[in-house]
Amino acid sequence: MLAARKKANWILAAILIPLTLLTLAAMAFMWPSGSKEGITLASPYATAPGVTFDTGKIQRVVVGSCSDVQAGGDAAAQQDTPGSGTAPQPPNAGSQCTFAYTEPDKGGNPVKVVINPDVAKSHGVKPGDNIRYLNLSKVQGAAGQGAPAYVFVDFVRTLPIIFLAVLYAVVVIAVARWRGLRALIGLVGAYVVLVSFMLPGLVEGKPPLLLALVGSTVIMIGVLYFAHGFSARTSTALLGTMFGLAITALLAAWATDAANLAGVGSHDAATLTNISDNISISGIILCGLIISGLGVLNDVTITQSSAVWELWELAPETSARQLFTSAMRIGRDHIASTVYTIAFAYAGAALPVLILVMLYERPLGDALTSAELSEEVIRTLVGSVGLVLAVPVTTLIAVLVVKATGIRGGVVARVASERTQPEGTVPGRTQPERGRPERIGPDTGGPDRAGSESGGSDGAGAATRRGRRAALRG
Repeated sequence: MLAARKKANWILAAILIPLTLLTLAAMAFMWPSGSKEGITLASPYATAPGVTFDTGKIQRVVVGSCSDVQAGGDAAAQQDTPGSGTAPQPPNAGSQCTFAYTEPDKGGNPVKVVINPDVAKSHGVKPGDNIRYLNLSKVQGAAGQGAPAYVFVDFVRTLPIIFLAVLYAVVVIAVARWRGLRALIGLVGAYVVLVSFMLPGLVEGKPPLLLALVGSTVIMIGVLYFAHGFSARTSTALLGTMFGLAITALLAAWATDAANLAGVGSHDAATLTNISDNISISGIILCGLIISGLGVLNDVTITQSSAVWELWELAPETSARQLFTSAMRIGRDHIASTVYTIAFAYAGAALPVLILVMLYERPLGDALTSAELSEEVIRTLVGSVGLVLAVPVTTLIAVLVVKATGIRGGVVARVASERTQPEGTVPGRTQPERGRPERIGPDTGGPDRAGSESGGSDGAGAATRRGRRAALRG
């Protein structure tokens, strides 16, 4: 058994170690320089001299004439009354504006912040909200031009996000314990690879397909082994993940070209196109198609590998065919639920676009193949194909490995039956008749009565011992 287990582990190592070394070498060769030469980008977060981004808490909200916009917060405060409204109202034909009297976090009197019309209409602001606003009060000439002195920029979401992050970490660690903690640390490492290798590589014009494959493989190697430990079942899941990743990459490369995914309909894509000649939007889309399926692919492969091991431990005498069939039943259920997960996740992300398509009353076929939805549709299909094909491959590899690392079914079944036989009996023998107690053989604690009465050493107890040793040797 030990020899077979070592042999299986050596086979896995002989496959995975060269792949890992090759991936790391490719990563080192493709590592981006970090240079931003030739990139011209006007950051929306940059400010002119004297202009700052400030934060504060809203004290009250009023609606008034847009002509009341003044540079001085105190002067404006004297013109509005608190009774004019405590909830934001949409502007009326450009004549009504929403103002939030905000107490700066750095101290001082409340300032009058002009709220963007789209924010006031879609979400609104209320007392107690923490906001970030543009402070133009120190810019010379701003008041004379009638421009607002304080303009809303965004909400401050630090506390809610920190609360959710802490809650998520506590729940994961409480349920999954040390493995959950390792998974969270592995997630941080995955984002380090994404930010330091893949994103700069795309900016510098590295081959997107190779960049996505190398980066995703490094992420999966680190995440799987760090979260689940070095074992045969983790190595099996990693092989299945690599297979699914390769299928996804090939399909993504073909689909990006065949479907002409240019990404030109996005404002962000148009911005990236104009800032550098090295950035390829289609390459970014290709890389995104591969990265988007990593989490679900990892989920399916590690689940299938664990399922095979658990099924074998419950019934070690199960044949390889039966074990594969049983594990695939679990895999089919997982496939069905995961396909729904992918589709609904992308549908939720594209919900505003779906609403617009519905309002336009376009035919379903035209909508699904349009520039607005085609990328999401292809992402769903490509990820699902790689996911589905990874399930049988991972299951087959896991069955072959688990059978190679286990002892033969006949011996396992015999040992299991010995453990479950009532105390006071010899394995392989029938129960003694009622009223005729029989002492068990020397191998279980006492001399064998039949062997003692016969006066020989070849009694039932000795024969049983020899048979057991022969079976274990075989």
